[in-house]
Amino acid sequence: MLLPELPGFLAELGRPDWVGWIVGLFTVGAFGSRFFSGRLADRAGRVPVMVVGTAVTAVAGVLYSVIHEWGAEWGWVAVGVPWSVALFLVLRLFHGLSTGFRPLGTTAFLTDIAPLERRGEALGLLGVAGNIGMAAGPALGSVLAVEWGYHAMFLVSSGLGWASLWMTYRLPESLPGARPVQWGDLNVFRGPVVDGAAWPSSLALLAPAMSFGTFLTLSPDFVGALGFQYKGAFNATVVLASVAIRFVAGKASDRHGRVPLLVAGAWLLALGMALLAWADTPGEAVLAGVVYGASVGINMPTIFAWTADLASPGKVALALGTMLMALEVGIGVGAVVSGERFGGDVGQIPHLFAANAWLAVASALVLMAWAAVSRRQKGRKGAVG
Repeated sequence: MLLPELPGFLAELGRPDWVGWIVGLFTVGAFGSRFFSGRLADRAGRVPVMVVGTAVTAVAGVLYSVIHEWGAEWGWVAVGVPWSVALFLVLRLFHGLSTGFRPLGTTAFLTDIAPLERRGEALGLLGVAGNIGMAAGPALGSVLAVEWGYHAMFLVSSGLGWASLWMTYRLPESLPGARPVQWGDLNVFRGPVVDGAAWPSSLALLAPAMSFGTFLTLSPDFVGALGFQYKGAFNATVVLASVAIRFVAGKASDRHGRVPLLVAGAWLLALGMALLAWADTPGEAVLAGVVYGASVGINMPTIFAWTADLASPGKVALALGTMLMALEVGIGVGAVVSGERFGGDVGQIPHLFAANAWLAVASALVLMAWAAVSRRQKGRKGAVG
């Protein structure tokens, strides 16, 4: 709900040049929480981790509203930055904890209950559910912000968080032998914080993640320059394309393998980013958004399923946390770098989209090489057998 309108909100607070930190600090908060959220999910259970992430979302909406209501009256910090801006950035860091906990717990929960041979399909359907929210959210958020103001948008966002929290409490725990949280679970220096088995899927995620960070940062100004009144409507189009392809992408990865599907997703990502770079009209932007959204719909459930396949025994959540660290790094780097390079100059946007297109091409070539090596290794094993 919030992302398409937060650049305008930050401009109203007085620092439009810090737009890259809207996504950047959010991903920093998410990244930091990965150091213990995966371990918590593998020890204390999936539901407690989901509860923490959802509670953060519910509380954050209220705090955004407080900043909006009274932020202008709080004076200035020593370095000349308005208190409202400083508190907003701290809140973005805190809000990132939601993504550090909730998606990881939810994915591990579904991995527990889904049959192995239908894991890709199940995670694809999970993505459909999440993306329906991501499609409706930006559109609803933009309408609320334009018609009733930021205060209404923030409070509705918080209300949805509380509704989700109530539903999450009703879920049965899926982890056998789950125990209460212990203080030692929060000590990042005690026990593993990553699963090395997840490095291939983590590496494959970097290009889609950096492109996503760039897209999230630039799309509000991109569509605004093209004349979109409700900026969230464009995001909704992208997400709906992602939802549509997920109905078949998960099954396809179960049938044809994870890496071949990721190769197709990488080429589609390159095409989508290139089309965004070339778009000069709303119609061209929508077409580019559909192609880009389709690439997300292929890449994300496939990478999640591949990570679960690669996970060390008993460390599914830890492996997912490792992969999601790569997601946060990619999104954060993409957001901050593109935001700094953008600097309010709309003319820079095509160049930044084009750079991500070339990054996707490189990713596709690496994945093709990986697939070729894997085929040769399987051929040798078959010959020996």
